[in-house]
Order: sequence, then C-alpha cells, then structure tokens
Amino acid sequence: MPSVDKKSERMNSPLPPAPEIPAILPAFHSMYEHRRPRLLVVDDQPINIQTLYQIFQDDHEVFAATSAAQALALCERQTLPDLILLDIVMPGMDGLALCRQLKQQPATADIPIIFVTALSSSEEESAALQAGGVDFISKPVNPAVVRARVNTHLTLKAQNDFLRQLAFVDGLTGIANRRRFDDALQAAWRHGIRVQEPVALVLVDIDHFKRFNDHYGHQQGDACLRTVGRMLQQHMQRPYDLAARYGGEEFVCLLPGCNQEHLHKKTEQLRAAVEALQLPHAASPTAPHLTISVGAALCIPQAKACAHTLLAQADAALYEAKNAGRNRVQVFGSP
Repeated sequence: MPSVDKKSERMNSPLPPAPEIPAILPAFHSMYEHRRPRLLVVDDQPINIQTLYQIFQDDHEVFAATSAAQALALCERQTLPDLILLDIVMPGMDGLALCRQLKQQPATADIPIIFVTALSSSEEESAALQAGGVDFISKPVNPAVVRARVNTHLTLKAQNDFLRQLAFVDGLTGIANRRRFDDALQAAWRHGIRVQEPVALVLVDIDHFKRFNDHYGHQQGDACLRTVGRMLQQHMQRPYDLAARYGGEEFVCLLPGCNQEHLHKKTEQLRAAVEALQLPHAASPTAPHLTISVGAALCIPQAKACAHTLLAQADAALYEAKNAGRNRVQVFGSP
C-alpha cells in the first residue's frame, strides 16, 4: 500500500471538511413555531373587537384599532401584524380605502386582510376582494369559521414568506444574495435621506482567489467561499446589518447608521478575522494563508444622489486596497 505524504495532503486540503449548507429547499417550518401570530383587529365598535379578542386570545397576540388612522399608526410604530381583520363601515376612512392604502405600502403590502363586516351582498364582497382583501366574513361571526379562515391565511402567508426568502438567498454560501442586497441598499438609502443618518458599504474581495481555485480545486474553492461568507455574517451584529455575496469571490456588507470610527474598526475586524483563520493559500503571492482586501465608503444619503454612487466609491476604495498590496483596508468618504 503506497504511503501518504501528510504534508502534501494538507497542502491540497486547506479547509477542514465543512458541514453541508442546509438545502435551499428544507422542510417547511411554520414561521409561527416559536411565537404567537399577531392579529390586528380594526373596527369602530368595541363590542366587535371584544368578540374577536375572545376567539383568538389563547393562541394569538391580538391588538386593536378603532379607526383607519389608528391602524396605520400602529403599523408604523409597532411590529407588523401577520394578519388584519378589518371592518368596512367606519367613520372617516372606510375599510376599503384603508385596505388599498396598506396594499400600496411595501412594508404592509403582503399582510393578508380579511374583511369582517355586517355587509353581505355579492357586490360588497366583490369590492372587498378587489380592494386587496383575501377573504370576506359576514357578521355575526361564527367562531369556528373565522378561526379556520384565519389559520388558513396565516399558513399561506408563512409559506409565501418562506418562498420569498429563498429568492434572496445565495445558493452556495447560504447568506443573502445580490438581489437581497440591492433591495436592502435602496431601503437603507431612503431611510438615510429621511433621518439624515449615514450609510456605509463594505466590499470584500478574496485575494488571488483564481489561484486558490487552480491550486486546490473548485470544491475547496466553494468551501472557501462558504467559510468567508459565514464569517462575514457572524460579524453583522445589528439586526439591520447585512452581509451578502456580491458575485464570484466578492462579498458586500451594508451597515446603515454606521459612523466613520465604527466603520474603520469593523473593516479591520473583518480583515483580521479572515487572516486569523490561517487557511493555507500556497499559491498566493501576498501571504501563505488566505487573506482579503476590503474597500469601504460612507456618506449621508441625499435625495439628488444615487445609492450606486456610494457603491462606486466602495469599489474605488477596494481597488486602492488591492493596488496597495492586498490584505488591507481602504475607507473613503465621511458623514
């Protein structure tokens, strides 16, 4: 039996066998497995709110509004509901108008709305569905029926949310993909304009990745991308920070509300974290282990500017970091 050169074996396997990334279509688990679904009841009659509260209080988190204006304010200030039970006839803005407005706002457009109303004609039911409602229940409600319909639409929403999330996941690394990043960047840019807070972007490039692939093979290259992706995601400490695969061996991090001091610390932290992995990269002229180059940019968004201007600045900073010798950080811009 031929002997095995242990040194050569290590050279050809820089990464330990990584656990498989969970399949992109895992078994579906309800989004409500670890919490109670949130229901918003909108009705100008307290007795109707009380009736629905009694039906759902044991298994759902129920909160209420007695007007369209109050419902809109609740959706802005609190955690969004999973489903809305909405009356049609209310003073001021009626339920149909409220439904249309909620469907026009990105944050609330996907929340299912069930109309619960004393109206019962086919014309009124048709108007409710055309306004964006998913179901129509006549008062007085039958507890078993309204409970069954609510559970059906909560299940459908959970499944749709799950499938929507899959569209935003990179199949190789399991972190956010380019599409998810593009959407998050636009949202962060709009928020930055409103509140005049800075937005920071960080571009990460694995140094000499083509040489890594050529030397160790594509399977090891894929494992390398997964390792770096997981590391970046672990360093996104706030719920609105985002790490995404930008393309090829490039990653991007979105850091809304990040000031210049924090950005310098964060980018150096990312660079040092990859270097600390000490993953062998025998083909690299920069270092005998895996390294990254990092380019970052920071600004306070302006209405007349474009979010992709910030991305271009981060790209220019990354070019400077690579041109200066790689395995380093370059930051452009200031708030």
